[in-house]
Amino acid sequence: MALGEFELIDRYFRRPVRRAALGVGDDCALLQPRAGMQLAVSTDLLVEGRHFLSTVAPARLGHKALAVNLSDLAACGAEPLAFTLALSMPAVREDFLAPFAQGLLALADANGIELVGGDTTAGPLSIAITVFGEVPPGQALLRSGARVGDELWLSGTLGDARLALEAFRGQVQLSGEGFEQARRAMELPQPRVALGLALRGIASAAIDLSDGLLGDLGHVLRRSGCGATLYFDALPRSALLAAQPLALQRTCLLTGGDDYELLLAAPAARHDHMLAAANQTGVALTCVGRVEDAAQGLRVLDASGQALNLQGLAAFDHFR
Repeated sequence: MALGEFELIDRYFRRPVRRAALGVGDDCALLQPRAGMQLAVSTDLLVEGRHFLSTVAPARLGHKALAVNLSDLAACGAEPLAFTLALSMPAVREDFLAPFAQGLLALADANGIELVGGDTTAGPLSIAITVFGEVPPGQALLRSGARVGDELWLSGTLGDARLALEAFRGQVQLSGEGFEQARRAMELPQPRVALGLALRGIASAAIDLSDGLLGDLGHVLRRSGCGATLYFDALPRSALLAAQPLALQRTCLLTGGDDYELLLAAPAARHDHMLAAANQTGVALTCVGRVEDAAQGLRVLDASGQALNLQGLAAFDHFR
C-alpha cells in the first residue's frame, strides 16, 4: 500500500521532542526559549535544478537542506533550538525518503535541533526549512557591526563547491579523488555553529557565505557603511583548488557561492581571541583583509599590492 501524506510523516519525520514544548502532530508547534533569550529565525528554500542537482544522493540532500539553515544561525551566533520542514516531491518514494530523513536528522541530532512540524505535498522536488535558535539580547552577530579598522576573517576554505559545479558542467577535469573532494564540499557543507557561538562578544559582524565572497561581503559593507580591502593570496583554499588555473581560482574564491563558511569582522585588538576561538572549536580561521572607510569601496589586492579587476565577477542571484 502506497504511503499517504500523514503516513510518511509518521514513518520518517515524527520524533519525540525534549526542548520544544510541543512538536509534530498539532496545528502549531510550541517553542519555549530559555528565560531572557531572543528567538533567531531563518528560512531557506532549495529547488531541484536551481539549488541542487538531480544526481545528489538523498542522504546528502537531507544533510545540506538543514546545513544551509544552520549556517544562518551560526552567522548570527545563535544556538539551534527547533526547525520545520516543508517538502514537495513528485511522488512518494520510500527509497528517497528513508536516506533523506536519515541525512537530515543525523545533522539535526549532531546540532541539538528538533524537528517540530512542517508540511508535505505533491509537486516539483523542493525543500523549505525554517530554523529557530536562541541568543541573549544584544549578543547576536549582525551584518551591520563592522567598523573601520576591523580585521576580516574567513572560516575553513572557499571555492571547492564551485569547482565541483564547473566539473559537473564539463568546464574542468578533475581526478576521481579530486572530484569526490569537490563534490563533498558542494553536497555536504559543515555549518559552523560552534564557531558562531564561540565568537559572540568577540566578532563585530558576521555573514555566512552562500552567494559568493564578493557579494556577501558587499552585504556587510552596505549594512555597516564601510569599505574593505581583501588580500587575494590570503584567501584560504584547498590544495585541489590551488592547483587550478588562476582565472578559475578567482571565480571560485570570489564569486563561487555554496561555501557556507563564515565571513567575520573583528577589532584588531581581538586578533588573539579569534585564533583562540578557532583552536577551541577546531575550525580554521584566516585573516584575509581589513575594513576601510566607505569612500574606498571594496578592492582585492594581489601579491604585489595591485588591485584586481573585478569587472564581470558577480555574486549569485536566484533570478538571473
